[in-house]
Amino acid sequence: MGTMESNSARGISIFFSVFLMAFLNTPPCNGGKILVFSLDGSHWINMKLMIEELHARGHSISVIRPSTSWYIEEVSHLYDSINIPQSKQFESLIHGYLERIIKLQSEGSSSHTFLKLTGQFLSLISELHSIYCDMLAQIFEDPRLLQSLSEARYDLVLTDPAIASGVVLAKYLKLPTVLNVRWITSGDGHSIIAPSPLSYIPVPGSGLTDNMSFTERIKNVFFHGLIVFQEVFMIGPHYEAICAKYIEGGCDTSSLLQEADIWLFRSDFVFDFPRPTMPNVVYIGGFQCKPAQPLPADLEAFVESAGEHGVIIMTLGTFVSALPDDITEDIARVFAKMPQKVIWRHTGKIPSSLGNNTQIVDWMPQKDLLGHPQTKVFVAHGGTNGVQEAIYHGVPVLGIPLFYDQFDNLLRLQERGAGKIIRLADVNFHSFEQGLKEVLHQDSYSHNMQRLSVLHRDQPIPPMDHAIFWVEYVMRHKGAAHLRTQAYKMPWYSYYSIDVLVALSAAGSFFLLATFIVFRLLCCRGRTSKVKKH
Repeated sequence: MGTMESNSARGISIFFSVFLMAFLNTPPCNGGKILVFSLDGSHWINMKLMIEELHARGHSISVIRPSTSWYIEEVSHLYDSINIPQSKQFESLIHGYLERIIKLQSEGSSSHTFLKLTGQFLSLISELHSIYCDMLAQIFEDPRLLQSLSEARYDLVLTDPAIASGVVLAKYLKLPTVLNVRWITSGDGHSIIAPSPLSYIPVPGSGLTDNMSFTERIKNVFFHGLIVFQEVFMIGPHYEAICAKYIEGGCDTSSLLQEADIWLFRSDFVFDFPRPTMPNVVYIGGFQCKPAQPLPADLEAFVESAGEHGVIIMTLGTFVSALPDDITEDIARVFAKMPQKVIWRHTGKIPSSLGNNTQIVDWMPQKDLLGHPQTKVFVAHGGTNGVQEAIYHGVPVLGIPLFYDQFDNLLRLQERGAGKIIRLADVNFHSFEQGLKEVLHQDSYSHNMQRLSVLHRDQPIPPMDHAIFWVEYVMRHKGAAHLRTQAYKMPWYSYYSIDVLVALSAAGSFFLLATFIVFRLLCCRGRTSKVKKH
């Protein structure tokens, strides 16, 4: 029996070894031509990482960028830039929004605050999509640029569907589409291609998990209604006007997204809640993560000087330079009391209560610090990249979410016992100290995060290699239509089988009615016969 089990195990091992070798030895699609249309800001960081890998594989890349781009460099050895004139500053737009919502969140939770935050968000996204639709219109109104794009003979369009400009342009150029995606114009990317029952799939922004009470399901439906409102009234009209004017036969963003060949989804089910998915969705959560590199000498010396107590690192991302002064002072006072050394990315006013154990920096090598064995806790805002890097390196998180998906990201860690959330309105000396000490000293946080790290790393190939394989797969096969369902071609009443239900109901009603009529006729005939006999 033992020999049979051993042979079986050896057979399985050989099978997976052969499969992996075949996968890794798939001939690369060298010399491909890729057109990239990315959202600016932090989304570009993810896109650039993929561009770096594609460039290293020998592919030629062109990037469409606004002339006033915040993150997307005009001159790069990785790609050729296609500059679209733009007067609005993306950076000032985001910074203005962040200043307003940080001030609102500091006021505390209330219906009035929620309405204000929602209004600010809807106004921001409407303006952002307006900017990118204006860029599209400029492209379509420039015959020379259109001719250049057509003659370039690109193999595919690689785009971030948080804006729909890339899929609209791909439709016009009749090119296969690969999406580098977490969010689409109307929330979570899954919602438009995979079954998404509101009974157990939380809507972004709802602050819910996949285990909802009746009241929470009502809340989930309400937030779904907000997203529908956002798509129908705030975002959709921008793209519908472009499609009606420039795309033959018109188009809508939902159908264009559903027509995409491959969805490179920046998540996985170690991080996210389980849910239905589709064959053309490829999960690449943590694709940006790499083993830690040595720290700069001065930073390494500071970290090592912490001794057995270790290091706490804090950053609220590249968008947020500082929190309100009173909150900043409270955080600094807590850090000053801790025996750990602290590295704090902070570009605002230096707090007067700053301790000798705290080093303020304008920038930090976040990945390398998270991967350092001395790092004990990561104080963060909950951006997707930071959360996934924390999972990769196994560092528990104390989260202070500020906007959009950050609370939902941190909630997933908190549900798995690997992080703790403090809302901005609740941050003061005592709450921050209590939360920090809890994450530091309760072993469960570290153990749970280490378990997530082990699960995340246990993959046959790294997520980045997985992503590049599927990009090149689309190049080799001129698309991946065989992986797409036909759902996007069906009207809503067919998708939900409403027409079938109506037809069956009509047939059933007709049968019951016919049975009733026959029964009545038989009864009437029976009574008539009895009358004649009498």
